Amino acid sequence: MESRTQMAAARRGEITAAMAVVAAREQLAPDLVQAEVARGRLIIPANIHHLAGALEPMAIGKVARVKINANIGTSAVTSDLAEEVAKLQLAVRYGADTVMDLSTGHDIDAVREAIIAASTVPIGTVPIYQAVLMGKELEELTANDLLDVIEHQARQGVDYMTLHAGILLEHLPLVYGRVTGIVSRGGSLHAVWMMHHRRQNPLYERYDDVLDILRHYDVTISLGDSLRPGCLHDASDRAQFAELDTLGELTRRAWARDVQVMVEGPGHIPMQQIEMNVKRMKDVCSEAPFYTLGPLVVDISPGYDHISSAIGAAMIGWYGADMLCYVTPKEHLGLPNAEDVRQGVIAYKIAAHAADIARGRSGARDRDDALSRARYAFDWNEQFRLSLDPERAREFHDETLPAEYFKSAEFCAMCGPKFCSMHHSRTIDEGIAAMAREAGLVGEQLASVEG
Repeated sequence: MESRTQMAAARRGEITAAMAVVAAREQLAPDLVQAEVARGRLIIPANIHHLAGALEPMAIGKVARVKINANIGTSAVTSDLAEEVAKLQLAVRYGADTVMDLSTGHDIDAVREAIIAASTVPIGTVPIYQAVLMGKELEELTANDLLDVIEHQARQGVDYMTLHAGILLEHLPLVYGRVTGIVSRGGSLHAVWMMHHRRQNPLYERYDDVLDILRHYDVTISLGDSLRPGCLHDASDRAQFAELDTLGELTRRAWARDVQVMVEGPGHIPMQQIEMNVKRMKDVCSEAPFYTLGPLVVDISPGYDHISSAIGAAMIGWYGADMLCYVTPKEHLGLPNAEDVRQGVIAYKIAAHAADIARGRSGARDRDDALSRARYAFDWNEQFRLSLDPERAREFHDETLPAEYFKSAEFCAMCGPKFCSMHHSRTIDEGIAAMAREAGLVGEQLASVEG
């Protein structure tokens, strides 16, 4: 099949319209974007069918801002197309850079088509979820069944797909002794198939055929980490790193076909192992973009896993991860609702922004500084405007001080009018300036004091 990928164009020396949009959004030179895409260190997930519709091109990689993904989708227990589209719109509103449709309920095609049609951000999927709902038992699926689903979803306009092509038959014994076994849904399905047939992973055996489909539609491959650790006990073990070595091989094979690649990373890692995991992945996978779930840095936070994972996400972003998959308060507990999506997105926007600041990205702190100045000036409305979640910031302020008068008051409900440290600091600043004038300081000296 013909190669229509952004990588193929970049390697021909072309700056595509999508690359130009990315350059403007990221404040980068277009030729740098083109060079990074050609190298494989930057990806622009943009299926040719979605690119012709609502998609606004974006990029994931070393020279770009750290991105976040939000997961949505129906389950076998609950399935509502309108609710999933509403979750998509909510996630994008609060800053999700991509959205994965992980639907496993009814009318998967209808849900996906509605999500793609409504989405301005790239949409990802896990094709094996749909494959196991085709009417066959898992063990009856063939390689051709998997390829048919991949092509079907590519035709629909899916921008990137998580494909668990790196888990091999010889990796399965390495899982023995883990506390939580295989926690990747897609990875566990492949493992069951391989154990039943005592045969190699069909996506690994037919990988070239997979790449032919992806390159025709310019679908980015997200190499799934089937053997990611599901708890701290299992982090950085032989199984995880054996699969990572295979993912490095698959990355380079995809690049040889001009297929864009990102590599998925571990879900539970203690903080002291995060930097090592990033360095090892970047080395093994030749600096392909790294897409991580969390990681969660403790296992005892059900109901608050968006917090424990955002801690790890901020750190792994600082050390070099390129996209962070959000975790909601419902992780490990149930299907997220709209409020869970909101909390997960905001937690990960904080983590990604903190990582951009730590990585020294130009202009990353401008919004923080502007909000700090608004806070010192008691400009509450400007503080709300600059917040990641303006509605929630206003809601919390107005809970105790709702009157419009208090939008200009030089205190909040916690400190009141007599105990506001910043109000006192302004008085102190005025006194210091007066003392400087009395001491005869003029010009630059006075300006430095008043500044």
